[in-house]
Amino acid sequence: MSGAPRDHERLMRLATYASTATAAVLIAVKLAAWVATGSVALLSTLIDSTLDLAASALNLMAVRHALVPADDDHRFGHGKAEALAGLGQAAFVVGSGGFLLAEAGSRMIHPQPVSHGEWGIAVMVFSILATLALVGFQRMVAKRTGSLAISADSLHYTGDLLINASVIVSLLLAAGTGWPLADPLFAIGIAGWLMINAWQIARLSLDTLMDKEMPEADRERIRAIVATHPGVQDHHDLRTRTSGRQGFIQLHLELPGDLALIEAHRISDEVEKALLAEFPGFDVIIHEDPVGIRENRTEFK
Repeated sequence: MSGAPRDHERLMRLATYASTATAAVLIAVKLAAWVATGSVALLSTLIDSTLDLAASALNLMAVRHALVPADDDHRFGHGKAEALAGLGQAAFVVGSGGFLLAEAGSRMIHPQPVSHGEWGIAVMVFSILATLALVGFQRMVAKRTGSLAISADSLHYTGDLLINASVIVSLLLAAGTGWPLADPLFAIGIAGWLMINAWQIARLSLDTLMDKEMPEADRERIRAIVATHPGVQDHHDLRTRTSGRQGFIQLHLELPGDLALIEAHRISDEVEKALLAEFPGFDVIIHEDPVGIRENRTEFK
């Protein structure tokens, strides 16, 4: 294993530890603030942080499993554990949004004043600063490692930033203007944002679990690399997918029919090397065909 993959594994583990620790700290401070203020909008962020902790713990376990190397029973590795964790996160977010809508609906019917709003505001400012630091670190890790689980967790915490800012506004309106409906109205808006986040996380996870093709721009780069080799006449049946940090490229090369086997093998190795230079860490599978042989072609546009 090269130094870069080891560094990626270390960063991914650090990101899961950081998110779990951040969620635990925010639960403690938000619980104290909610008890003091009675704000349903603040309760919404407490619920969200509680689910954040559960989702981050799930993420931690999934990332640890995804980093296990391929074995005899899992020849393609364990990368899809990250996508399963993403679906779990989406379920947590939907649950928190539904509970929040129920609480906000009750407060719309029976409004209650918000007390000690300044305590809640102070907690939200602290939450924003802590979440900003976490999201910054997660985005750096996701960019360097390509981890779906870390990306999903970062997207979730990015939504938390907007939630925390909204709670500050709702507390200012409810406590400063004496308009108690501001609190549940903002809570409803927060629930809507949580649902949007859940859909984004679930969509990314399902794309991986269903072996969705890589973006067309990447597929065009693969085609261009293959076409640049002077010994390759054409190619077909290009298939791509990703599983966690691992990517897979499969294709058929079309070579002259009278080419010696050793020469065909050399050309295939050179194409593979060129692809790995552009897509490091990928698993590349190449099959050599004589020019014009496409009876089993199954490529879709």
